[in-house]
Amino acid sequence: MQNERRLSVLRAIVEDYVKTEEPVGSKALVERHGLGVSPATVRNDMAALEEEGYITAPHTSAGRVPTDKGYRLFVDRLTTVKPMTAAEKRAIAGFLDGAVDLDDVVSRSTRLLSQLTRQVAVVQYPTLSRSTVRHVELVALAPTRLLLVLILSTGRVEQRLLEVTQEVSEETLAGLRTQVNAAVDGVIIGEACQALRAIAQPEADASKDDLASSVAEALIEAMSDHRSDERISIGGTSNLARFGDSFDTAVRPLLEALEEHVVLLKLMGEATAGGLVTVRIGAEGPYQELSQTSVVATGYGPGDEALATLGVVGPTRMDYPGSMAAVRAVARYLSRILDEA
Repeated sequence: MQNERRLSVLRAIVEDYVKTEEPVGSKALVERHGLGVSPATVRNDMAALEEEGYITAPHTSAGRVPTDKGYRLFVDRLTTVKPMTAAEKRAIAGFLDGAVDLDDVVSRSTRLLSQLTRQVAVVQYPTLSRSTVRHVELVALAPTRLLLVLILSTGRVEQRLLEVTQEVSEETLAGLRTQVNAAVDGVIIGEACQALRAIAQPEADASKDDLASSVAEALIEAMSDHRSDERISIGGTSNLARFGDSFDTAVRPLLEALEEHVVLLKLMGEATAGGLVTVRIGAEGPYQELSQTSVVATGYGPGDEALATLGVVGPTRMDYPGSMAAVRAVARYLSRILDEA
């Protein structure tokens, strides 16, 4: 009972500190929260929490603030992530469903996440090397000009114009289209490239061989285009202005990190599948200079496949339950959009 009561006191301190941005005293806890005990008991519990390293007194203040250890216990003991309201779910769906292409989806997701959490939102573009081929279309624009359309599981679409030396009949094109899709449909990029190289092997029919080789090489080139593998979208940097009291220790290092995408991707961590939301608090992250930064992140992608990461970063004084709920909700809607694309 005593441990549960202390956990309730810690939870109240975290919630009040995030909300008020001021150290929390025992009197305020008793007035704001129905803890069912006297102020003296709360003071004793706070003393025990401080001795165990879960809270600390900044400067000479009579109030207490959570430590990284306190935030970690708070997050770990969350029984459930609070669900988004019906209105919030409708707003998310309506905003994201209006996207016209992958760039628009990522941009909208970033803006939405930063607005919901009032933190800096980071959305990694789906990683090409982890994606699979959804469909390949071959279209004759003219007797000797073809349009190749490659659609990936990430929602990414690559188009290539191909000039050939001889006219291509619809029958030949249909046969090659069927052959290519049978070889690469649902296959990850690396294996799809190998399958296309096999299609390009010489055959008795030289004209068919030239066409197959040209189509295969163009598709391999499109699949090997890794421009988006480390692309990320960042939004809501202005939200850091709320943390002016900790600019030098928390905000300035984070602003510098936002300019280094490789650093930011490592800070976000690996994409996790199955809707798992990960929380890194303070010094748990990979960079000592960002020891006052927290990250709430998860993976997203079609089905149960995590192709990339999205999340929020900010000072450790963060609304963890709200941020976790928003990150999970946006990831689910983004995954659904990619699945239906």
